[in-house]
Amino acid sequence: MATGYRSVSDLPALLPVFPLDGAMLLPGSQLPLQIFEPRYLNMVDDVMRGERLIGMIQTREGGERSRPCLAEVGCAGRITTYAETPDGRYLITLTGVCRFGVGAELDAKTPYRQVRPDFARFIADLDAEAQDAVLERGPFLAALRKYLKHKGLSVEWEAARQAPAGALINSLAMGLPLEPAEKQALLEAPSWPERVDTLVALLEMAGEPEVPTSIN
Repeated sequence: MATGYRSVSDLPALLPVFPLDGAMLLPGSQLPLQIFEPRYLNMVDDVMRGERLIGMIQTREGGERSRPCLAEVGCAGRITTYAETPDGRYLITLTGVCRFGVGAELDAKTPYRQVRPDFARFIADLDAEAQDAVLERGPFLAALRKYLKHKGLSVEWEAARQAPAGALINSLAMGLPLEPAEKQALLEAPSWPERVDTLVALLEMAGEPEVPTSIN
């Protein structure tokens, strides 16, 4: 999917962030959000007047309860759909553009948090062809089937067989009920093959039957 961003110089030096554990955005994928907190309504108002970019990011241990430490890596997304409800909520869709490292957090006067993003290490995210790598779909779908059976979940198998590799892996990485730390590991995987390997490992670990403990 073309984003209009071709190099680091096309991306902003400052980025507002939306810390939300359990929610992950990956480049080229879409994340629908419902915005209702006043500080994030303010954030959307501000970015809609500019480049429409928001950094989705999880948190990590440390900091204050009202201001926890940010994870080291997030993903910038551009608002590509926007609607306002009668009761003042915003319904938006973010399309992932590029991951970023958190260089430093600003002492911002805005009610929402802002960081200096380091996009350089993830510049390959701007290359749409980078996710066209071949996926060994048979073994992958076998691991997925085992995981889903263990979790009592299901997917549209024909769609899973036919979907482009990048779209399939990213949608599962974002949509499966994985732990925040597991989603962060998928986000931080340096390359496409490593993201696939990480997801397969998580599926296989979660799909293994528990071994009962015997007490003599």
